[in-house]
Amino acid sequence: MEYKLHNGSNGLCCKGCSRQDKKLNTYDWLADIPGNAEESDMVEVQFKNTRKGYFRNSNKIKLEKGDVVAVEAAPGHDIGVVTLTGRLVPLQMKKANFKTDMEIKRVYRKAKPVDMEKFNEAKAKEHATMIRARQIALNLNLNMKIGDVEYQGDGNKAIFYYIADERVDFRQLIKVLAEAFRVRIEMKQIGARQEAGRIGGIGPCGRELCCATWMTNFVSVSTSAARFQDISLNPQKLAGQCAKLKCCLNYEVDCYVEAQKRLPSKEIELETKDGTFYFFKADILSNQVSYSTDKNLPANLVTISGKRAFEVISMNKKGIKPDCLIEEEKKSEPKKPVDLLEQESVTRFDRSRNNKDGGNNANRNNKKKKKGNNNNGNRPQQQTAGGNRPQSSENGNKGERDNRPRNNNNRNRGQNQGRPQQQDRQREQQGQERQERRPNQERPSKPERNQNQEKLPNNEKSTQE
Repeated sequence: MEYKLHNGSNGLCCKGCSRQDKKLNTYDWLADIPGNAEESDMVEVQFKNTRKGYFRNSNKIKLEKGDVVAVEAAPGHDIGVVTLTGRLVPLQMKKANFKTDMEIKRVYRKAKPVDMEKFNEAKAKEHATMIRARQIALNLNLNMKIGDVEYQGDGNKAIFYYIADERVDFRQLIKVLAEAFRVRIEMKQIGARQEAGRIGGIGPCGRELCCATWMTNFVSVSTSAARFQDISLNPQKLAGQCAKLKCCLNYEVDCYVEAQKRLPSKEIELETKDGTFYFFKADILSNQVSYSTDKNLPANLVTISGKRAFEVISMNKKGIKPDCLIEEEKKSEPKKPVDLLEQESVTRFDRSRNNKDGGNNANRNNKKKKKGNNNNGNRPQQQTAGGNRPQSSENGNKGERDNRPRNNNNRNRGQNQGRPQQQDRQREQQGQERQERRPNQERPSKPERNQNQEKLPNNEKSTQE
């Protein structure tokens, strides 16, 4: 089953698209907006190949893109396809430099079957007419080439498109053509680029020709555009299908001209202690210049940036010759690796909490370290005096465990880690107040603690005695 849309395109396509066999298609991006067609009574109609015209829809006919219509012509009527309606038509007229002072012709009606029969009959005669017209021009010794013939929709007029390098007097040709074909004759001179656009084709880039898809104004192209872009002046590569320079050579010239201003002149020589360097080549977009020690040959090539070249030029103006063209590379400090997933770490809250607990108990940990140092310093003296052998680590650990100062805060440190910070602070303040209230005599002195730690059990004392 074949699906069709009622927009004249005869296929599954949105209203903005046009038939694929029509050149210079304009995408109507306002086609789906309600009431767009009623915003303007002007309609764009396209005929054979790239010929377009603008007509007034004075009869308020409901037209959509792709409809075949009969429009006013001089004389008779012509058959064309609607390619644009609505708000974009006045913008396209302004782009095409359409003169509004001229009398705008009207859209008669949608094409009827009778109109289409006449149009198809006239269209069938176009190729034979072109071949015979070329023979007539050759017999008259005219230096011209007839490229295409287009009949009007009613068959009363024929337009002959021709190419000529010089001015041609075709008055005699018109008389002969009118007698041969019995129609009204109109001659139109076109250029080689317009002929390529009318024929169409695929360019070396793999896309359809620009002149057949969107270009309407043909700007002159010179070989200087290729020189600015450092393109080899090979006529086979620079020429398009029209045998003229490619239009796309003009697309990027402005970018290259702006980039070339950031490079030094080709005639400037660079003086160094190694010798004199001459310009060899330049990579314009990457801002790199290559210099050679020989004017004509690539000898001892050195590639530097445009900024470095200007620096050397300014040094030469001051009478200074650098050691070499290449700038001394500065050792860049290695950057510290950044952990981008640090914020998503599962243990990031544990680390912050441990830091807070360590800050609150810093004083207590310092006191413990000092006590441990004093014990280690006094222990070997008492052992040597008594002549006893050193005690095992197990007994020493037992003494430390028995005489270790009891502190509720240290004992319950693991329990307090999960409690709020306010409760921890209150308990620390209470512990400090209790220590201040104790008299100094109750606090055991350091040497007494050491003696208590080194006391032996009762069983060991009896054996030694």
